[in-house]
Amino acid sequence: MVLYADPPPPIKPPEIKIKELANKSTYESSMMEQKTRLHAIERHRSCEVSQAILSEVENRHQHQTLEPIKSPISGCSPSVESTTDTNTVHRHTVADAAWEALKKSIVHFRGQPIGTVAAIDKSQGALNYDQVFMRDFVPSALAFLMKGEPTIVKNFLLETARLQLREKMVDLFKLGQGVMPASFKVHHCNSKHKTESLLADFGETAIGRVAPVDSGLWWIILLRAYTIWTRDNSLAESPECQRAMRLILKLCLSEGFDTSPALLCADGCSMIDRRMGIYGYPIDIQALFFMALRCAVTLLKEDHNDDFVYQISRRIKALSYHLHSYYWLDFQRLNEIYRYKTEEYSETALNKFNVIPESIPDWIFDFMPSRGGYFIGNVSPARMDFRWFCLGNFIAILSSLTTGEQAEAILDLVEERWEELIGEMPMKVCYPAMENQEWQIVTGCDPKNTRWSYHNGGSWPVLLWLLVAVSVKLGRPHIARRAVEVMEKRLVKDEFPEYYDGKAGRYVGKQARKFQTWSVAGYLVAKMLLDDPSNLRAVSLADDSHIRSAPVLKRSNSFP
Repeated sequence: MVLYADPPPPIKPPEIKIKELANKSTYESSMMEQKTRLHAIERHRSCEVSQAILSEVENRHQHQTLEPIKSPISGCSPSVESTTDTNTVHRHTVADAAWEALKKSIVHFRGQPIGTVAAIDKSQGALNYDQVFMRDFVPSALAFLMKGEPTIVKNFLLETARLQLREKMVDLFKLGQGVMPASFKVHHCNSKHKTESLLADFGETAIGRVAPVDSGLWWIILLRAYTIWTRDNSLAESPECQRAMRLILKLCLSEGFDTSPALLCADGCSMIDRRMGIYGYPIDIQALFFMALRCAVTLLKEDHNDDFVYQISRRIKALSYHLHSYYWLDFQRLNEIYRYKTEEYSETALNKFNVIPESIPDWIFDFMPSRGGYFIGNVSPARMDFRWFCLGNFIAILSSLTTGEQAEAILDLVEERWEELIGEMPMKVCYPAMENQEWQIVTGCDPKNTRWSYHNGGSWPVLLWLLVAVSVKLGRPHIARRAVEVMEKRLVKDEFPEYYDGKAGRYVGKQARKFQTWSVAGYLVAKMLLDDPSNLRAVSLADDSHIRSAPVLKRSNSFP
């Protein structure tokens, strides 16, 4: 299937009644019919685009009824055979529906594919969901690369590198030249002459007016994925891409007042783009920063007149040491922090950030299993954010920031706390949710981030591809398959929503857009990683023991 033909006309959802996949008598056993009746109340046809997608897919499979598989075991029930065939057909149907949705999300600029819109839900106002977001496009780009269609990824990388050079003003303040846009959209300047231009948002129109720190980091990671997948170095070595990388990294490596190699960030500067108490040094950004630095070392052409690559290599080691020393948490480490002494003044202080043990939240003592561990959310003076953040921990595994033992411990934690982190829809963006007075103070009473909703403990289908990637990397695909099976039960029926609400992720998010593109693409990437583990090479970095120095935490004289 060729996705890059002439620009498609505006989407006009047809008036075709959806035949629910769960109701097809050809494929469903009596057990599946019973489950369909129990969940009928959850159906919500808010997006007519699904009519075109699902009916096309159903028609494609009407003539593909499989013959019952003859079991070599005598006495095998025909219903078991039917269920096996049903599951196989259902998986293919979900994937086909996802590809149709992804194809419809493609944006063209001057006749060429350039990205995918955030969502194509026609039942709600567009806001900025009709734009191409840097972070949102990453799973779409990976899906296209794995499908053998890299043109859209190349166009995206080149056009965003050109957008980076534009002057960026917020009120009277000029942003750094290295800042990449959070998003962009195609603007039709003159309908008569059909001239087009790109309008970029660097944070000046975003909710909260925060510049995206993660956009540039994702850009470098995606450039490396494109280079690895296509085996074509010409794009990465082009002047545009070399300049873009240097501008991003010079901004990140610039000197300041920090005593930490981590990146200092404002709230709302990443996927968690609203006030959620991640200001400071959030693990999501630090893990992306580490991976982008490692990718850049392999992509930058070294100039003998400067020591830029050497600076990057030094920062990689310093950042690795810092995160291993102060962010890693397991049962033993938690017990040490619980017994911390305070007000230590010396180079040998164990409690270097003067964290008060009484500030440790009660929930962590029950959440932390004897087997397992993770990188906590944030560390700064007198503050440790013990929340689990999915993105940062999984990127830490893919970038080989973790040791082998730490990577296994993170997946051990996921298995031990499956109900909390996966529940009925993969996967929690962070855990646990804030509520009551904490929610009021930290979020500013944000009505979108109420407990177990959106970024405050909501469940995001896009994160599935990261879970599958780390499971495949560590040779534990059973975790990935289990999560995929959980998602496939509802994803198409619920029309690929942006996020789910509830402690177990049972309910479609109260403000979630349907046909959210990165929910669609995240599922496709997850499936392709499971079907062909060699696809992992685009998003995984090999371990390098030379960049990791074992933390040496000296015991203070005041420690018992």
